[in-house]
Amino acid sequence: MTDPAQDRDHMAHALRLAARGLGNTWPNPAVGCVLVKDGVVVGRGWTQPGGRPHAEVRALQQAGSQAAGATAYVTLEPCAHHGHTPPCAEALIAARVARVVTALTDPDPRVSGKGHAMLRAAGIAVTEGVLTDPANRLNAGFLKRVTQGLPFVTLKLAATLDGRIATASGESRWITGPEARRRVHAMRLAHDAVMVGSGTAVADDPDLTVRDMGAVRQPVRVVLDRALRHSPDSRLGRTAGDHPVWILHGTSAPQTARAAWSQTGATLIEVPEAAGQLDLTAALRSLADRGLTRILSEGGSTLAAALVRAGLVDELMLFSAGALIGADGHPALGALRLNALADAPRLALVETLQVGPDLMSLWQMPRRDPRA
Repeated sequence: MTDPAQDRDHMAHALRLAARGLGNTWPNPAVGCVLVKDGVVVGRGWTQPGGRPHAEVRALQQAGSQAAGATAYVTLEPCAHHGHTPPCAEALIAARVARVVTALTDPDPRVSGKGHAMLRAAGIAVTEGVLTDPANRLNAGFLKRVTQGLPFVTLKLAATLDGRIATASGESRWITGPEARRRVHAMRLAHDAVMVGSGTAVADDPDLTVRDMGAVRQPVRVVLDRALRHSPDSRLGRTAGDHPVWILHGTSAPQTARAAWSQTGATLIEVPEAAGQLDLTAALRSLADRGLTRILSEGGSTLAAALVRAGLVDELMLFSAGALIGADGHPALGALRLNALADAPRLALVETLQVGPDLMSLWQMPRRDPRA
């Protein structure tokens, strides 16, 4: 007799394990697996950096012979195709688990439904759809990349209570406190890439790495720079050989600038232009084509507004500082070109949290398919 409450508890455990892989597993999903036998956890695992080994393999290795007769809680349908590793469905069958509980069916056409079918054909009981909603949120990047060919984009803004990110003179350090800035570094760690526009790159000369969190896998640092204005002799250029830098530029970017950036070790990606600007949808598709699933956009107000206008932002993380700058300061968001209040995007509040002296709020953007 199965216990739905216990199933939810063990799946919640598996989801917490899966979250450890966020930012590390792309282009693979971040998956967690817990093996339970006679009410005791005998094995657990999560997808390792680079996407291998898979969560199920790690859990089975830990459980050893105790996997026989156990229940496997897996946050995503076990893979059923031969890639760099054999299918996890086959590994679970070979280990003689008695039951498999999953949260999601994998939308990848190489897997979708086949992993579940393989398990059932081997006589293993399968229960689907346990904690589907949190599993969807956890792997929103992987799911969007597979189903839409686009990465999941989180737009991060840090502003005063009146929505300003800098004074009239351009001074912006620091609007928010150290606790909020540390939270941003944790966000970078959980994303595949950090993205800025050329304006922010030129003005701030950012590093865009995760700092003060030990030895970690650094996110890809992405700059949208149509004309390659940002100097190769910048922090990004000087460190491109240490941590990946991808520069997305237009077809009109000068050849001399392309050659100079290539010498730094940065990856140059040419994307189409539209009305003298980068085609943002094409730019993000090119990033998804290269495996990125989750992108944290930390660019300035111009890039933020352009992403919102294009319907490419999935969620907004806003850090609000208890300060006022006034109308002569620089706004957090550029022009959205709205003619009526009814056209304004209406966001859904997901979470609020006090972070030091500041307030962090997570908002879900209205759903819009950029293909429409």
